[in-house]
Amino acid sequence: MVEGDVEAVSGHKRRRNWAAGFSGICLLLVEILIIPAVCYCWQGKVVGISDGDTITVMHDGKGEKIRLYGVDSPEKGQDFGSKAKQFTSDMVFGKTVNVKPIDQDRYGRTVGIVTNGEVNLNVELIRSGHAWLYRKYCTRPECRDWKFVEATAKSRKTGLWSMPNPVPPWDFRHNGHGCQEVGRPQTFSMNRSNTGLVYHGNVSSMVFHGPGCRHYDCKNCTAVFKSKEEAVRAGYRPHEECVK
Repeated sequence: MVEGDVEAVSGHKRRRNWAAGFSGICLLLVEILIIPAVCYCWQGKVVGISDGDTITVMHDGKGEKIRLYGVDSPEKGQDFGSKAKQFTSDMVFGKTVNVKPIDQDRYGRTVGIVTNGEVNLNVELIRSGHAWLYRKYCTRPECRDWKFVEATAKSRKTGLWSMPNPVPPWDFRHNGHGCQEVGRPQTFSMNRSNTGLVYHGNVSSMVFHGPGCRHYDCKNCTAVFKSKEEAVRAGYRPHEECVK
């Protein structure tokens, strides 16, 4: 083999080795940058519904509060507040969901996107008119699509948009609202159906409350029932003062 041929073969080997090394680096970067992003989700069973945009999901053996990213549902005491909570309960309570963490809020809650199969709970709350798009904090690329979802719900007067002048929850909170006035408990008889009422069950005491009960929106009252019978079947007992 002549000297020129030797140099050509050596050059070819160097290029081949460089290409192999470059490919290895690319694969390593894929593993570092892409795979964790894909895998950074976890699954858990929904065991509590605090309100329309906040749920509790089992994670590593304990309940973890999840504040839904990019949406803001009506507060307790606002129109559609209880309906938003019931909607979220119907969608995910007792089901295993996927949680994609995005951030953590000042209360230590995980802020994330929750899906059940192909259904995105964040989006469905907007689509059904049970939440506003939280534009101040919704900054991810998908938020552009969510704006159109909200605009469609608004044009169709879906859910809260059926009201003439719905008050955004951030304005409601800013005006010092958010806590219902505590007065004499309203009594609901176990002998009548009370159609349309939503009952809240205390997951710690296993006692359920009707609207108007002093502890209706207590910290642990995250189980939601459409009827007294449903609550009783789930093992809850009625509150002795306001559910007779």
